[in-house]
Amino acid sequence: MVWYHKPMAKTLKLKRSVGLPLLTLYGLGNILGAGVYVLIGEVAGIAGYAAILSFMVACVIAAFTAFSYMELSSRYPKTAGVSIYLHQAFNIRLLSTLVGLMLVSSGIVSAATLARGCVGYVQQFIGAPDWLIITTVIVGLSIIALAGIAHSAKLAAFFTLVEIGGLILIVVGGSGHLDQIQPVLQQAAATNWLTPAILMGAFVAFYAFIGFEDMIEVVEEVKNPRRTMPKAILLCLAISTALYLLVLIASFLVLTPQQLADSDAPLAAVFTAATGLSPLILAAIALGAIINGILVQIIMGSRVLYGLASQGWIHGSLSKVHKGVRTPVAATVLVAIIILILALLFPLLKLAEFTSFLVLLVFAMVHASLLMVKRRGRLNKSHHVVPGYVPLIGLVLTTGMLVIVVLS
Repeated sequence: MVWYHKPMAKTLKLKRSVGLPLLTLYGLGNILGAGVYVLIGEVAGIAGYAAILSFMVACVIAAFTAFSYMELSSRYPKTAGVSIYLHQAFNIRLLSTLVGLMLVSSGIVSAATLARGCVGYVQQFIGAPDWLIITTVIVGLSIIALAGIAHSAKLAAFFTLVEIGGLILIVVGGSGHLDQIQPVLQQAAATNWLTPAILMGAFVAFYAFIGFEDMIEVVEEVKNPRRTMPKAILLCLAISTALYLLVLIASFLVLTPQQLADSDAPLAAVFTAATGLSPLILAAIALGAIINGILVQIIMGSRVLYGLASQGWIHGSLSKVHKGVRTPVAATVLVAIIILILALLFPLLKLAEFTSFLVLLVFAMVHASLLMVKRRGRLNKSHHVVPGYVPLIGLVLTTGMLVIVVLS
């Protein structure tokens, strides 16, 4: 018996129904929901006011990764993107499969992180136990994911607009306390950028920029992917970075880092402190953002499994697409079950740290793949091309962060 299986014959293809606006909102929904709504308190507790610097360090690392993804997704617009990139670069099927499964694992742990993070916001409304909230959210979102990418992407786009509105409310509320901005920025700037607290804060904050790898996993459902995908990645990076920095500064204008760290629903606490209004308004928006992030991760994980199975690298049953809704049912159900188990068993910070570690490993592989592809492959005018130093610097940054974390 071999360790892999041939894909099933005459497998239905995924449907291309996602354009640039929908893809951008899809990516933004996951990035934003996975970031400030869940982890701003954790990063503030680690780095204090220097959390602003932690997010900036994380942003730089994410930016180089985004640029590498822009070229690779344009060259090879296939689901299970990272595995395809590795296969094109090194032609080692086992390595490609293992990294693909690592990416699925990162998405699963990320969704479990968000499921844990939504508990505090839900409990602003009802006093349900943690396990019931987590189970209800994951089962409900799995059903939506099974209904088809068009429905899922439109729901994700709606939630994205809502969560962007919530972040804008935080910024507007914080703007009423601009007299505090100078001491906040001074305390952040007075910290050495290479202190362990800032670097560990950046490691956790890096989770807030996870999302590019999710976007490329729906590439076979995107219209004109060679042009659309790079544009959407760049838009997501720019918009998310601007919003993160504005929200962080606004939060520190009204609450101390310790107050943020002590809250189970940090942005709801910021909203109340800034405006005097009920935290339920922001709690509802934050909940929508987190739910959106979980939905995107379920879709990503199932699409990577589908792509690996379609290549014949894992069991072919996971490549089977439902005739009606055109979604990979077996892969989606498997991903949802594992997410539920992890969310019920592990705490928020541990899940977020493990996700960041896995994704940094995957991103290092992405940079290495692009370096090798550039060295071996010919340029094509239809591809989006980034300078050769981009994947090199990205590889140094991601591996450097991994080494620092391991040593710490």
